Amino acid sequence: MLPDFARLPLAELLREAGELRDRGHGRTITYSRKVFIPLTKLCRDVCHYCTFAEKPRKDRAPYLSIDEVLAIAERGRQAGCHEALFTLGDNPEARYTVAREALDAMGYASTLAYVAAAAEAVIEKTGLLPHLNPGVMTRDELAMLRPVSASMGLMLESASARLCERGEVHFGSPDKHPAVRLKTISDAGELSIPFTTGILIGIGETRLERIEALQAIAELHGRHGHIQEVIVQNFRAKSGTRRAGAPEPDLDDLLWTISVARIILGPEMNIQAPPNLTPGTYARLIDAGLNDWGGVSPVTPDHVNPEAPWPQIEALAAATAREGRLLVERLPLYPAYARAPARWVAPGLVARVLAATDSEGLARGNAPGDAWAPGLPLADVSIEAIAGAPYIAAVDRDLARAVEDAAAGTRLSEQRIVRLFEARDREFRFVCDAADDLRRATAGDTVRYVVNRNINYTNICYFRCGFCAFSKGKSHASLRGAAYDLGLDEIERRVAEAWARGASEVCMQGGIHPDYTGRTYLEICRAVKRAAPGMHIHAFSPLEISQGARTLGLEVDEFLLQLREAGLDTLPGTAAESLDPAVRAIICPDKISASEWLEVVGSAHRAGLRTTATIMFGHVEGPDSWALHLLAVRDLQTQTGGFTEFVPLPFVPMEAPIFLKGKARRGPTLREAVLMHAVARLVLHPGIANIQTSWVKMGTAGARLCLQAGANDLGGTLMNESISRAAGTQHGQELPPSAMRALIASLGRSAEQRDTLYRPVSAERQRVAEDAQELAPIVLTPPGDSRALSRHTVHFGPAQAGAISTVSAIS
Repeated sequence: MLPDFARLPLAELLREAGELRDRGHGRTITYSRKVFIPLTKLCRDVCHYCTFAEKPRKDRAPYLSIDEVLAIAERGRQAGCHEALFTLGDNPEARYTVAREALDAMGYASTLAYVAAAAEAVIEKTGLLPHLNPGVMTRDELAMLRPVSASMGLMLESASARLCERGEVHFGSPDKHPAVRLKTISDAGELSIPFTTGILIGIGETRLERIEALQAIAELHGRHGHIQEVIVQNFRAKSGTRRAGAPEPDLDDLLWTISVARIILGPEMNIQAPPNLTPGTYARLIDAGLNDWGGVSPVTPDHVNPEAPWPQIEALAAATAREGRLLVERLPLYPAYARAPARWVAPGLVARVLAATDSEGLARGNAPGDAWAPGLPLADVSIEAIAGAPYIAAVDRDLARAVEDAAAGTRLSEQRIVRLFEARDREFRFVCDAADDLRRATAGDTVRYVVNRNINYTNICYFRCGFCAFSKGKSHASLRGAAYDLGLDEIERRVAEAWARGASEVCMQGGIHPDYTGRTYLEICRAVKRAAPGMHIHAFSPLEISQGARTLGLEVDEFLLQLREAGLDTLPGTAAESLDPAVRAIICPDKISASEWLEVVGSAHRAGLRTTATIMFGHVEGPDSWALHLLAVRDLQTQTGGFTEFVPLPFVPMEAPIFLKGKARRGPTLREAVLMHAVARLVLHPGIANIQTSWVKMGTAGARLCLQAGANDLGGTLMNESISRAAGTQHGQELPPSAMRALIASLGRSAEQRDTLYRPVSAERQRVAEDAQELAPIVLTPPGDSRALSRHTVHFGPAQAGAISTVSAIS
């Protein structure tokens, strides 16, 4: 007997299923852009509805060759696909001698061994991610295929053993017995393989048997958490089969089943119905609670249902949008699994999965900016181009309310901030426009910049931050060059030269040299003031402050007062990276904690030293971490009022160790980078008036976009930027005032040279900056030189001794 919920009127079932889907997936509908590779159509089973399986033919090889597989995959790559779907018959060599002979001739022990070889070739030659549907597999076979597949699948079809009896559709098909298929699905769960399964309706099963199949799937997922997708597929009668004249399930029957699947499997499950099997009914299918259209190929047919062509992706997007839903591309690996690669992805594929995903675990698609990474050149592109064709007709009401509340100064919840970061399509443009309107109302149409010089006094550091290429390169011949430790005379020379070129600020930070103490930082400040008494000293990250205080046996507050007396004016709010403790544990586990960073910055504010605030984003974290970070900055600003500006710093991956080891994404997408500026403007309002964009990381084209999405400041001209250069950015070491003004003028805004505290600089400073001469060659004092800063030493305690000796050996 059907359970009570399954006997509800269809309209009530649809309503409940739709509400559950919205709770788990919002308004997003996903799909995978795939290429379909039918490795073999031979199969030992004889299902009574199938036209995919064929008998051996003299004019056709039993298996596609590796070259044929690669040719299909390459067509998919060129069409922007991420997924290579391998579908084939079950264990054909058990039935056909020709299959066994072909495998022997190619040197493979089994069809599945050949699948592994073909999938590996696709990965290596095209970069596509295989999704394997090779039929029933043993645990050992699953383990063999896991290293060459992003995900796998096996349709349960039905949990009814009755359908295997004589006269039923699965009679004579040993691989279709429910117990056999459930065992494969369970074994996949034990091996942490992201898995697709589902049911086929209309093949002689009852509605109760459908429910039993769905409940069996739910039980396995509850045990292992590995079922990433459940397909509800409707039987289509095909000529030439025993069920050619059998009735197909009608639309209401399909809708009933999708709704029941959603109710049984819950809001978080991904439920799919193939769009090509019920064309023209997309709206009804969405109403039933699905959130995914499955794989759609722009280059290959559906070889299982060749009579049913795939919809055009653009048409599918438009049809989805008419129902108020946004079509978004995913990988064969669903987002929740892509964002937890340590558990769900074979080690050899982690780097490829991360490289193909954005911060939400969705695919980096084919939109403008998706192939870009921070630090790389960017062709001129507009906010509209990033948003893409506006498919959705209206902005989501909850998102619109979040923007309205933020603009009114309301502190948003983490969940609402995450929703802002998820903005795509028309909603992306809406958030950017709202941020720019708020920028105009609070910061005006003047874009400011500061003429400054970066002085990084040493690149020797005993911390091992995974993102840092400044103190660690592939070799001493890499971008960062050899280890150095500047002498005070070189610092003074650079300061004097910067003043002579119109600078009002020197920005100074360095590695945490094992021989540096708080006295070193005090001497740096005094050296700057000797060279140029009027120079503003913007120096020392909170990490350096913490380390310096500890080496002198001082409290941070005491050390900050000494620094202020020595000439320190403000602090850069770097070393923040991510204020999410879980993220810091991955990217910089030995660095000061998030709470310690906030404590040091708060102490600086209380000591009368203002600071900037930063975030580094686009590596291993996501919107939930971004929201937590922004709220931590906002809350501290509410307490102290000490932040002058917020500076988003997109992760530059090229030389970063964590990226080179295949453990991080390749920076944010352009959409995400622009959104960070826009959302920061909204979330930090009204406490922080200035949002700065980094031309070093974004380039001038990217900076222009950010200035149209809430940013109002271009930061410094920099003179000798080296940290981002070490990471691989190609955007140069200086952007002179004339280039700053040209960029600002291109937006129809006025430019103003400022000082560090956002005050106008004198006409004299402006005039000198305009007439600046070329920079003289820099001197990088080698470690151990008698002039080096590290001569200011004291003895460290036992806790630091190991780190010091280790780094000294390396340096």
